[in-house]
Amino acid sequence: MAERKYLIEDIDPSRFFGPYNSYFKVFKAKYPTLTLSSRGEKITIKGEDKDIDDFTKAVDSIIKYLKVNQKVSLGDIERVVEGEENPQPKENGIIIHGQNGRIITARTKNQQELVDKVEKNDLVFAIGPAGTGKTYTAVALAVKALKNKEVKKIILCRPAVEAGESLGFLPGDMKDKVDPYLRPLYDALGDMIPPEKYKAYMEKGIIEVAPLAFMRGRTLNNCFAILDEGQNTTNTQLKMFLTRMGPISKVVVTGDLTQVDLPPRIASGLGPALNLLKGVKGIGIVRLNENDVVRHRLVKDIIKAYNKQKDK
Repeated sequence: MAERKYLIEDIDPSRFFGPYNSYFKVFKAKYPTLTLSSRGEKITIKGEDKDIDDFTKAVDSIIKYLKVNQKVSLGDIERVVEGEENPQPKENGIIIHGQNGRIITARTKNQQELVDKVEKNDLVFAIGPAGTGKTYTAVALAVKALKNKEVKKIILCRPAVEAGESLGFLPGDMKDKVDPYLRPLYDALGDMIPPEKYKAYMEKGIIEVAPLAFMRGRTLNNCFAILDEGQNTTNTQLKMFLTRMGPISKVVVTGDLTQVDLPPRIASGLGPALNLLKGVKGIGIVRLNENDVVRHRLVKDIIKAYNKQKDK
């Protein structure tokens, strides 16, 4: 049995070990054949050489990740240890710097694929379950394009359909009625743009958040447009939105084919569109899965449980 020492350098050791050693416990669970102990910035590792090599590689990935990402969660650490996280140690891996110096990156391999495909294609479909960061990453890319003056405006829209509820039953004027449907988009923008600038962008129409119905008859040119919850569009609605694209535009459609909230006997247009448009030059399709979940770590297990039930 071999024994080695690992010295944590360049970061505060408490960031590596986590609150109440919670991050370090992830390593112990991942490498049950190793005996791991820590004192200050030193980790003592006992076990077979191959297992120790695997462990030190994983620790190196964590250190790189912590250098780039100022705030991390237990779920982030679990994904890095499992090889599912995208550490992105280089500066060019950063999408944008958000509020309070927050670094916004592609946090998983599939999210990085989304970043790459948006760079190479004018239309991209991002398909995956809840919590995989597809909308958040798309909004970050839109804000980056606006900051870099690649586009003149951002248009974010959603179909006003949620679990069979109707806009008519909600109180207030049209803005009050549609705002609850668009809240996830507002929240994402709030993480990335200072409040004063965000308010000015909204007032000037540089950022527009609207229900899908407001897109009819328009040409979306010189903009970055995102259609969120695309699974809740009909074939006609989705065709209408996609054919709004102007000569200078980027469009991202996000959706979860397992969560269609359209009324009974009304089919989603997202699945047929994916089959129809796959292979078309200039259109990219990214499929995210439970390994890309960046919400609470239990969300990943919840999605897996529902997927098992569906397969029975």
